Amino acid sequence: MEPAVDDVPVDDYGSSADSAYDSEIASYTTSLASSIVDYKHHMGRRFHAYKEGSYMFPNDEKEQDRLDIMHKLIEVALGQPYLAPIKEPKRALDIGTGTGIWALEFGDRFPHCDVLGNDLSPVQPRWVPPNVHFEVDDVEAPWTYAQKFDFIHCRSMYSAIKDWPKLVAQAYEFTKPGGWVEFCDLDTKLQSPDNSVLPGSAMATHNANFSKLTEEHGTEPNPGSKLEGWIRAQGFTDIRTKHWPLPIGTWAKDKHLKEIGSWMYLQTTEGLEGFVAFLFTTRLGWEKEEVDVLCAKVRQQLKDPKVHGMLNLYNVVARKPEEKKAEEA
Repeated sequence: MEPAVDDVPVDDYGSSADSAYDSEIASYTTSLASSIVDYKHHMGRRFHAYKEGSYMFPNDEKEQDRLDIMHKLIEVALGQPYLAPIKEPKRALDIGTGTGIWALEFGDRFPHCDVLGNDLSPVQPRWVPPNVHFEVDDVEAPWTYAQKFDFIHCRSMYSAIKDWPKLVAQAYEFTKPGGWVEFCDLDTKLQSPDNSVLPGSAMATHNANFSKLTEEHGTEPNPGSKLEGWIRAQGFTDIRTKHWPLPIGTWAKDKHLKEIGSWMYLQTTEGLEGFVAFLFTTRLGWEKEEVDVLCAKVRQQLKDPKVHGMLNLYNVVARKPEEKKAEEA
């Protein structure tokens, strides 16, 4: 049985209650804030501290650079920052905001919209526009927002989410009736249109082990092609799905895909070690030198114009139905 309110003893701060209480609050909040940025280091890379181990990629400056490159890559693919047909949103949520670059740009575009970005790592800028806010949060924990959102945006959460249907369900619950969601994500399984990425090659080995180990960790490495199904099952309507191949390199003949490929090559080479630094050493027992050698071989393959590897990107926009008015008696 829970104790009644009057069963909770009140601490006695003596004659200097105000200053003593202020000091105690400051001590606790400083300790909590420090624990969030008490980053863990492994193989020369820095990882998040809040809910340690739930996210397997680094959060250091090198990884932040890669995330910003990925932001540009998706913008080039989509042709714009988002595809949802929103006009004057009042509240927007960016799930897994990373460096916060998308939220900041969205807030600049809609200065009267309250934009919130959340992430496990507090790596976002400290000085931001007054309508943009960031918070450290686990998107897979129960959401407790007091108000719903006109627009919820989520991208690049591959190998980060354990329960996608639950995430989509929470997005549905916290979207205003008539509001929009947009999910944009990868299938990270390596493809080759001409089978030029050979089984057992460095690229194939890197990708296959990455997929296998993230699945064993309980996260989904290939959410992109499943997004529409999860979103449709939740009850969203007006669903619009688009798909783009992401060549790794400039080998594609199409001009648009060639530009996408240049950004994809850059973000891939920037992230090779970060993708597997934690997984390969803790799960496969590899030494750092083994990881470095494999990544060097992958880089060599990526420079070969005869090797044509690619991933796939999916973008799904959907609307939460308007609430039905009660029929008149």
